[in-house]
This record gives sequence, C-alpha cells and structure tokens, in this order.
Amino acid sequence: MTAVEKAIGFAVTAHAGMKRKGKNRPYILHPVEAMTIVAGMTDDEEVIAAAVLHDVVEDTDISPERIAEEFGERVRDLVMAESEDKMRDVPLEASWMERKQATIDHLDTLGREAKLICLGDKLANMREIHRDYELLGDRLWERFNQRDKALHGWYYKAICDKLEKEFPGTKAIREYRELLNAVFS
Repeated sequence: MTAVEKAIGFAVTAHAGMKRKGKNRPYILHPVEAMTIVAGMTDDEEVIAAAVLHDVVEDTDISPERIAEEFGERVRDLVMAESEDKMRDVPLEASWMERKQATIDHLDTLGREAKLICLGDKLANMREIHRDYELLGDRLWERFNQRDKALHGWYYKAICDKLEKEFPGTKAIREYRELLNAVFS
C-alpha cells in the first residue's frame, strides 16, 4: 500500500460519520477533493498524503503524534501547517475573525508544499461554496458560524492573493479567482 492509499484509508476512518456543514454530504469528500487538486500539481506522495489528512487533527480527536507515528514527521508537519487553531475555549462565532486573520498571516511563514495543501483545501471549499451559492443564493451563509457573506469574501480573497504569489498563472489559481468573482463580486 502506498502512503497515499494509507492516508486515504486513515482519513476515511477518522472522518467516518461526519457531514459537511449544513449538508448531508459525507465530510470525506472535501479532503479527497483537496487531495485531488494537490495531486494535479505535485507527484510528492507525502504532500498528497498530507492533503487528504489536512483536517484530521483540526476536526477529529487524532493527535499530531499519531500522524507522525503513521506517516512520519514531514507529513505531520504539513498537516499541522494547514490546521487552524479552533480556540476551543472561545465560542466559534466570537473567534471567527481572529482565527481567519491568523490563518492569513500564517501563510507568510509556510513553505511551498504547505501552501499547495492550503490551495487544495481552499479551492475545494470555493468549489463547494460556488455550487451551493448557485442553489441557495445568500441563504448559503446561514449554515456558517459567521453569516456575513462579505467577511467570507474578505477571507477567501486574502488567501487567494497570498497563494497567487506562490502559484501565479496556474490553473488552480485561475479557477479559484473565477469562483471568488462568481460568488463575491
């Protein structure tokens, strides 16, 4: 079994029973889509494995140490670079701006591989946001802790601006920018 195959199985088990916010869609489809985007831009199996694992520590009870045991320190470090501090001692609504600004600022400290995983994650999110926006319009924002569409636009645009410096002109960045314009312009 390859590292990527093992990571897919691990992620499926870790996210078992989880659903996307406000939907009946299995959560695992998001990390698989992010992984597919990343796999279209690199052959590095550890980076691809980290892409499918990117939400395991953030959203489940799997520890960073367990990721290192199963996949090695590099994969753990890549997963942790993409993991948001949920500030669990503060209500999600109250910490939203602080968490998102920290994510934007953190991008400046990341290497290319971690930024690639971020691109896969955020492009997968924007694809889903766009699909759902086409169906629901502004009712879409009701499913999120932060219900202000303009703030979501600020966040995703800021991420895109930073990632565009690392991946200028790539198909993934062009698609991300098109989706941003379709949803937030």
